[in-house]
Amino acid sequence: MIVVAKLKAQEEKAANLEAELRDMVEKVASEDGTIAYTLHKSSNDPTLFMFYEKYRDAEALTHHSSTPYFKALFGAIKPLLAAPAEIEMYEELAALNK
Repeated sequence: MIVVAKLKAQEEKAANLEAELRDMVEKVASEDGTIAYTLHKSSNDPTLFMFYEKYRDAEALTHHSSTPYFKALFGAIKPLLAAPAEIEMYEELAALNK
């Protein structure tokens, strides 16, 4: 299961949002069913962040979404966002991993 989450910070709060999101990556590292959890920042817009997330299965994604730190993250970042988070689910069709 693939999730792509896009988060746009208020301009003056981008550094705060980035810090919260970086902290989340460290917390997710201990999740057994999380295969990839990568934070990116747009090269063109320093207020736009994107997570690429890959989970073993739906159960792993459900576990991730129910953790206390996941729930706390959305409470912490809500006042930092310029717009609601955009979250899309994808099915992997083909991949190249080197």
